[in-house]
Amino acid sequence: MPVPQYSPSSRELDDVELIVSGALPGPLNADGSSLTLHLPATVEETAVEAGAVEIVDPEGLPLARVSWPDGEVTGLSSPAYGPFRRLYLTPSHTRKAYAGRTVVPVTDALTTAEIAEIADLGPVLLLALVGHGTPALSPVALLRATLLAAETLPDAAVVAVPLASHDDAEADHALGVAVVEAYAGGDPIHALVSPASDDYPAEIAAVIDSDQPAPEDQGLVIFFTGLSGSGKSTLARALMDRILEQGARTVTSLDGDVVRRNLSAGLTFSKEDRETNIRRIGWVAAEISRHGGLAVCSPIAPFDATRQDVRRYVDDAGGAFFLVHVATPLEECERRDRKGLYAKARAGEIPEFTGISSPYEEPADADVRVDTTGRSIEEALEDVVNGLREAGYLTVESARPDQNEGRVGSS
Repeated sequence: MPVPQYSPSSRELDDVELIVSGALPGPLNADGSSLTLHLPATVEETAVEAGAVEIVDPEGLPLARVSWPDGEVTGLSSPAYGPFRRLYLTPSHTRKAYAGRTVVPVTDALTTAEIAEIADLGPVLLLALVGHGTPALSPVALLRATLLAAETLPDAAVVAVPLASHDDAEADHALGVAVVEAYAGGDPIHALVSPASDDYPAEIAAVIDSDQPAPEDQGLVIFFTGLSGSGKSTLARALMDRILEQGARTVTSLDGDVVRRNLSAGLTFSKEDRETNIRRIGWVAAEISRHGGLAVCSPIAPFDATRQDVRRYVDDAGGAFFLVHVATPLEECERRDRKGLYAKARAGEIPEFTGISSPYEEPADADVRVDTTGRSIEEALEDVVNGLREAGYLTVESARPDQNEGRVGSS
């Protein structure tokens, strides 16, 4: 039976790379280990039958084979792409190239005081820990800042290590110690003292400012979710108009119906295809946020797991995710029913219709919750604008009382 392929999360890819490099021991999914690999049910079923799964990067390059279910990892190739890939050395290559240096783990941009501290150590190896969730900056920014610091030191080299965070402080500390010791190979390790101030050299400060923009300049995805007829698309369009009128930012609309005609043409309205449609919306929105743009989305998005996928896409892209739950009750949505969809669903003509024959999982993590029942567009929109303003994402002005006083009554 052919071995299935699977492209896992960024964290899992980092773990696999370190196991293949010899920096961490395998196997994956061992009892008590935070080094885990989770396969979708369909992939796991095939992996069990084949006895293995092939791990590929997002571009489909095979990186490793993992025996399944015992989790032993065998390397197939090294990751080929990515910024500063030349700096990603294995422990053996690092020890061969930089033996005898003091190893300094780095997880944040180095301050002026830290650089002075390192300068007294003699030849050093700055070990930039850039795995998913570990550095305070993005991996690229941390490497840029570390290379700039190295240029000011008497004798410093930089190596990148994809040590990921697993959201377990104790386990992550133990993994970090093991990885740094593997790279040091017996050479001295110097742990930096927590800086007393955040004074940075000008060039490094510029990298930080570029990587961590103020909230109003950050890439942003505003994601409206709610039942059909709740008013989410109406509010999304009104918000876009408000932002565009004031000239603060450009905006990209990813409305559900528009996306289905273009990005998701050919998909059906089965549960699987509807969730695929939402994930496509989320992926495109995340890419917009990666480049500092603002995307407004307004699908029904009834399932929490899919919304969490979208949130993760945006987080991974370095953007901000702002969730608006348009919580108009089912009774009001059905009363509006401008497209006649609820009537068809009640008659059994539309299977798996959200709110009737398919559930809507209300979000517990919404940034704003708004009920449009009996309210004007501007009244309801003000709840959203206030939430964005309080979060620091937008400095959108309030509407004049005479503007757009129509009632909310669409999707």
